[in-house]
Amino acid sequence: MLRLENCRLDNGGFIVRADLSVAAGQRVAVIGPSGAGKTTLIEAIAGFVPITAGTLSWQGRTLTDVLPGERPIAMLFQDGNLFPHLSVAQNVGLGIRPNLRLSAEEQDKVRAAIARVGLAGMEDRKPAALSGGQQSRVALGRVLVQGRDLLLLDEPFAALGPALKAEMLDLVAELTAETGATVLMVSHDPADARRIASQVVLVAEGEAHPPMATAELLDNPPPALKAYLG
Repeated sequence: MLRLENCRLDNGGFIVRADLSVAAGQRVAVIGPSGAGKTTLIEAIAGFVPITAGTLSWQGRTLTDVLPGERPIAMLFQDGNLFPHLSVAQNVGLGIRPNLRLSAEEQDKVRAAIARVGLAGMEDRKPAALSGGQQSRVALGRVLVQGRDLLLLDEPFAALGPALKAEMLDLVAELTAETGATVLMVSHDPADARRIASQVVLVAEGEAHPPMATAELLDNPPPALKAYLG
């Protein structure tokens, strides 16, 4: 279980409070008004935003002061963070070793991940030779090879058209169902939450609220969410 116990998240003076838990294996959407602190929440879980009070833990292990790279967490950012001078295989391989000195077994793992995200045969292509959807698949492949328990998504598919975005969300759901990873996904689109998330965390007015069932929250939104949904 992921637990944020009486946490105060301080993003350069912008404060978000969180007292909530997420069961292992859940897919949870993080929604709320723009600027409410959705990204602050997942960046604090990842270790990029300090937690100045309270305790963050995963499966009983306290993570509050653990360095980002030592947490059982992989994060997929909005732009995918692909390196333009590296091939698909190299970009994915960075998820295993930043120096790209991979063993034969690790190279096999990279090839398997590339195939799993639907890019077999494109290992040597550079990002500029890929479509937006294919670049998203490379970024997802890099996350996949890390084999982490927690996957944090900060709207990585927001720039894609509706059909491609839906395809990528379905792929995330499929892959995480296979691995059992716990997913927290920031989204501005309630349709994304309905598509793959069984629960929703609402971030509004300086607070990250405990998860609620997706349909229950979106069908009967509280005032702060109703204004945001229009």
